[in-house]
Amino acid sequence: MTTVAAANQALFGDVLACEETRPSAFVAGAVDAAARQAFAARSEALLRALAVIEDGVRGEEPEQPADHALHRVEAKLDVLTLLVASVCAGAHDDPPRRLLWSARGACIGVDALVAAGTPGQFRVRPADWLPTPLLLPATAIAIDAGDDGEPRAWLRFDALPPALEAALERHLFRIHRRSIAESRRAR
Repeated sequence: MTTVAAANQALFGDVLACEETRPSAFVAGAVDAAARQAFAARSEALLRALAVIEDGVRGEEPEQPADHALHRVEAKLDVLTLLVASVCAGAHDDPPRRLLWSARGACIGVDALVAAGTPGQFRVRPADWLPTPLLLPATAIAIDAGDDGEPRAWLRFDALPPALEAALERHLFRIHRRSIAESRRAR
């Protein structure tokens, strides 16, 4: 069993880590090799599509002259996406939880204590408007009952394919960048 301090160092020590509140869960249970490959392929495709959408919305290029018809179509698509997401949200209706995560793993509140060494999958909704969860095979490496009464688990992601790990790092960087921009606006 790894200590909480050692787990924090292993998962968040020298990499970008983001703290946020997201619908998420740790689902205990062994994940076979075929399911692991399917999760990796789906998760990578989801993160790549999310990157295209989010980077396209914010735009890295200087502002173009306003095209009101295009902005109206984009706004209608945003509303439609939110409506479809709200209809589909019941598939994995995980509660929003405070979590700290990196490309190596996550620290998440859990409903019940699990034993260190328990395999499973980390499930998280990567965007508020997107009902599809990101699924990453993980193993609980440390457990804490929590001073506030909420048990927490430190999850180390199983070996991820390099492309998925890179997509996850980019996703976390976008979250970090947004957090900094929001804190600057709040000043």
